[in-house]
Amino acid sequence: MKFIAEINVMPLKALLDPQGKAVNATLKNTGYKTISNVRIGKHITVELECDSKKEAEKLIDEICKKVLSNPIMESYEFDVKELK
Repeated sequence: MKFIAEINVMPLKALLDPQGKAVNATLKNTGYKTISNVRIGKHITVELECDSKKEAEKLIDEICKKVLSNPIMESYEFDVKELK
């Protein structure tokens, strides 16, 4: 079966996000006064083939831990759906 995974990797909330801070300041300086706490991360889409959704989720979790995120600085979440 074919699956698609949508993965979001974000800096941990406890850590400084300089890119988010710069965007936040730019937004405020250009008149968007109600904007606050901008955080910048990565969105990754992966297509994969596995025998089951559970197997696909296990594989995605593994590649998130080993390749796509740095667990010291980032958290991740993902959603796996079957492609039809």
